[in-house]
Parts: sequence; C-alpha cells; structure tokens
Amino acid sequence: MDWWLEPFSLGFEQRALIGGALAGLMSSIVGTWLVLRGMSFFGDAFVHGVVPGIAAAIVLDINPVIGAAVAALVMVLLIELVNRQTALTEDTGIGLLFVGMLALGVVIISRLSTFSGSLTTILFGDALGVTTGDLWAQGILALGIVIVTTALYRPLLALSFNRDKAELLGMRPKATHAALLILIAAAVIGSFQSVGTLLVFGLLVGPPATAALLARTVPRMMVISAGIALISVWLGLTFSYHLGTAGSATMALMPILIFFLVLTITRLRMIFAKRTAVERAEYV
Repeated sequence: MDWWLEPFSLGFEQRALIGGALAGLMSSIVGTWLVLRGMSFFGDAFVHGVVPGIAAAIVLDINPVIGAAVAALVMVLLIELVNRQTALTEDTGIGLLFVGMLALGVVIISRLSTFSGSLTTILFGDALGVTTGDLWAQGILALGIVIVTTALYRPLLALSFNRDKAELLGMRPKATHAALLILIAAAVIGSFQSVGTLLVFGLLVGPPATAALLARTVPRMMVISAGIALISVWLGLTFSYHLGTAGSATMALMPILIFFLVLTITRLRMIFAKRTAVERAEYV
C-alpha cells in the first residue's frame, strides 16, 4: 500500500494529483459528447488550435487562459469560414487549421530565449509545477462545465444522435453545437497546465471510448468515463514517481492502455460466450 501512496506525501505531488483529477473530470465529461458525435478528429485539432494563443500570452506576459480562449474562438470562426465560403468539407478546414495553428504557436514561442522549455510546457504540460492558483482556476472551469452539461443535457443528447430530429424538436442544434465548442475549449484550457495541449487528448477521448465499451446509457457512460480518468491520473502519477517518467505523459498514456485492456477482455468474453452457447446447442 505504501508503494501506491508514497508519491502523494509531497505537496507538489498532491497538487499534481488534484490538478490532474480536475483535468480528467473536465475532459471525460466533454469527451463523452465528442465520442458520441464522432468528433474525435475535431477534438484533436482543437487541442492544437489553442497553442498559438498560449504562446502569444507567454510572449506578451498575460494570462495564458486569455490567450487560449482567443485562439479557440479564432479557430472556430476560421473553420466556419472555410466550411461556408468554399465547397470543401469541414474535415478539410479542420485539417488545415490543425497544422497551421500548431505551426503558428511554435513560430511565436520560438521568439523567446527560453524556447525549448516554454514549448515543452505548452505541448506536454508540467504536472508537478501546478500551483494553488492553477487549481482554483481549474476548479472554476470544472464547475462551469458540470453546470452547463447538466443544463444542456437533453439538447446535447439529441444533437449527438440526430441533428435533424433535434431541429424538429426545437432544441436549436446550432446553438447547442456552439455550446459544445465552448465546453471543449474550457476543458482544454483548464487542462493544459497539468497535461499539456497535445497530451490532453488522451484524457479527452480515452476514458469515454473505454466507457462506451462498458455502458449502455449516456449518464452511466459519463460516470464510468470520469472514474477511468481519475484512476488514470492516480496510476499515471504513481508510476511516474517510481519509474522516473514524465508525469503528464504517463497520465495521458494510462487511459489508452486501459482502453485496450478493456477491449481485449470484452472481446474474449464475447468469444467465450459464443463458444459456450454453441456447445450448449450441440449438447441439446
């Protein structure tokens, strides 16, 4: 038991655990809607899209949250522009901005003398460098995500399964989609310090994808997803402490490993159940 608890006797590890847990909670809730709507590629592009905003904020010495929020808004507007003003599909616009925003962020941050360290922190996070102020900001964003998700549960659910039906039911799918984009931005902004803009995608998609293998209802999927995210953060920080690996990367890796473990177990159970059914049928 000491092996599992020893890392968290240190103050900075405790803050890393709380920060990671908040990031996991936000990401798993928002990620549930991404997985249900098949928007994983958009989510991946979105986490890259905030990089130039954070980079510019560091260069200008302002709050990175402000920079990330502005960059997220710009990316959404540019995707809509490409989608509305050309015959290209939405995926094309997302792909263009996926690379463009990331490259712009690297160009901006390369202007700093501490280029390497700043870029590493933005892209891969600094779980052990989370401060009490960061935790308060994360807590406020997490609370906001929970409140908005609860308030918009029915519109988000309808949008996830049938956009046209949501329109017929008067649930304003365009406004709901815009709200979902804001939720994604909030989750990414609230998680980049702990996990990094690139690695947050592991918590954004990994836990909901695993929960989709285990749950038949959306509320249960969301609860299981949050539980997997919290376990992933705890395991990630524990293994990181004992193995000397990067905390943020190890946290992001855990939900992916859990997904394939659960996938393997569920498939083996299905094979065993089919074999048992065949044997029983032959016996009868």
